[in-house]
Amino acid sequence: MSEFVVGTLLHFQGPGGIYGPSCQAVTELAVAELNAAGGILGRPVRAELLDAGQPRPALRGQLARALDTGRIHALTGWHTSAVRNAVVPLVQRRVPYVYPAAYEGAETRPGLYVTGEVPSAQLFPAIARLRAEAGTRRWFVVGDDYAWPRRTAQVLAAQLTSLGVQFVGARFLPEQGPSAAQLAHVLAEVEATAAQGVLVLMVGQNGVRFNRAFARRGLHERVLRLSTLMEENMLMGSGAAATTNLYSTGGWFRSLATGEALDLVGRYVAHHGNGAPAVGAAAEACYEGVFALRTIVERAGSPTVAATDRSVDGLTYDGPRGRMLFRGNHAQHRLYLARADGFDFDLVGEL
Repeated sequence: MSEFVVGTLLHFQGPGGIYGPSCQAVTELAVAELNAAGGILGRPVRAELLDAGQPRPALRGQLARALDTGRIHALTGWHTSAVRNAVVPLVQRRVPYVYPAAYEGAETRPGLYVTGEVPSAQLFPAIARLRAEAGTRRWFVVGDDYAWPRRTAQVLAAQLTSLGVQFVGARFLPEQGPSAAQLAHVLAEVEATAAQGVLVLMVGQNGVRFNRAFARRGLHERVLRLSTLMEENMLMGSGAAATTNLYSTGGWFRSLATGEALDLVGRYVAHHGNGAPAVGAAAEACYEGVFALRTIVERAGSPTVAATDRSVDGLTYDGPRGRMLFRGNHAQHRLYLARADGFDFDLVGEL
């Protein structure tokens, strides 16, 4: 029987490379579990890994060849919005594409199904809670310079006035990594604006470097940080001394005490052993992407985009985040706010 090949876009180099090993390991677990349960449409599943961190012309060429030869039958994996926007024109209407990362919202293109968080559901309630509990009203945005951070800041700026909260400044730094001088300049601006909180919209190693510079300047003791991509690998990279007053918000944390979260961590350790890379939010999103893809295709009875587009609305399934419900092409699920405690997170509460 022919394989069902899932193209899996993961970052193995560049700022997002810090997520790569855990994303690959979780994808391997997901594929093994799918195959133990009969695969997709009765076909054994294989993940073909594609490096989303390589230069985009090379990535587009690699993906185009795989699509043109019929070598892959669907696409998923954790990768940035910049990569998504680069590859959608190649994938659209050809194979179903599940995008599991937190992103800027408003994605409606055919064949694209989103299981990640969006700003209105993820960040607005988190900022509202921090305003109520910590009095954080003045925020400075520091992000990488591409669609997700810029659009997220735009969406939130319009929403936050109802809370009596404002952005007092914003800086977007080179996507492939800011210089030490650029980081120093941004931190001086944070101090000059008397910001009480910094919204950190930075990927992987960029966020790690920002956290370290933030702590060296002593800002971690008096200015709160909130991030959407901050996960366990980034905490380890930042160092425990740099994570004071650091919050993260999202649909899954390793420290969640839900049965679904504990089950995933237990199965992951059983599959890979105790020495496997730490499961963080990006890795869990990869698991979510594979199982959402299976559920969408199985319900449609076909991997054709016309069939999956017709059948996705109203689809539900149970995964590591609990019950997932698709409204149109977006999945809805529970969201949480958590505070860093060394190399892990303490749950503050459900949003």
